[in-house]
Amino acid sequence: MEKQKAKYTYGVLEKQFSNLFKKASAAKGITGEVLLQLLEARLDNVVFRLGLAASRAGARQLVTHKHITVNGEIVNIPSYHLRPGDIVGVREKSKSLEVIADALNSHRYNKYAWLEWDGAQMSGKFLNRPEREEIPENIKEQLIVELYSK
Repeated sequence: MEKQKAKYTYGVLEKQFSNLFKKASAAKGITGEVLLQLLEARLDNVVFRLGLAASRAGARQLVTHKHITVNGEIVNIPSYHLRPGDIVGVREKSKSLEVIADALNSHRYNKYAWLEWDGAQMSGKFLNRPEREEIPENIKEQLIVELYSK
């Protein structure tokens, strides 16, 4: 059940989720925490967290339609894994898009310690992987780890 919630929340399919879990298991640290950090570091999630889209599905669409850049380069892969220091921005010709303006105006921008927003440039910086306490999702990652450990 918890796995389904995580997959639905982040918009990830079973195969992608399984691969992320394997990557989290191989990494140093607590597997469940690392899994959530990997999910939070996805480009579509960061676009959503920065307030450029009203939902993760909307963020995914912005990415696939080539409206988003990473370090100045267009990236159209929603699962693109961001690294600390990466700058996520809106393409110059996409800055006037109504959907982005609406999202920025209506989104109560939550300040996340691992993201830095520059409103003038319409870009944000992925500072570092978030700690578990900084991730607002109500997911019991330990249950996911137990499920995959069977």
